[in-house]
Amino acid sequence: MNSSFSLYINDLLSMHGLILVKRMFGGHGVYCDGLFIAILSEETLYFKADEVSRQTFETAGCARFSYPRAGKTATLNFYAAPAEAMESPALISPWAGLALDAALRAQAKKRPSLKGMAPKQPVSKRRRIHKRPRSGGSSI
Repeated sequence: MNSSFSLYINDLLSMHGLILVKRMFGGHGVYCDGLFIAILSEETLYFKADEVSRQTFETAGCARFSYPRAGKTATLNFYAAPAEAMESPALISPWAGLALDAALRAQAKKRPSLKGMAPKQPVSKRRRIHKRPRSGGSSI
């Protein structure tokens, strides 16, 4: 991938936060403030989508990310940014916002809620650590 394209993507998306582009498999991953929001592959930006945002990308005619895998075509929930949106940060912003929202929802699903979680073992069955009694003898 052309490094100038990577820099251009960084400039386009920087209004949303700290953008990092990292090599991954056959392309690059785009992270915004640590959230995985897009894939760069063959000079195309594909934004993360989910069940909430997928319809918006499909209605706009955005192509779904696909790649060859074991003699078949595999797809991921990433959609190409509309060509006209690639022209400015203002035009790409709503699409990046959809990707950020999808990444936040995915992150929330991965984090277990601490509320209502019970310890693995009841307190009464946990191994207790007993301190050895001090001998009343000499100190060195």
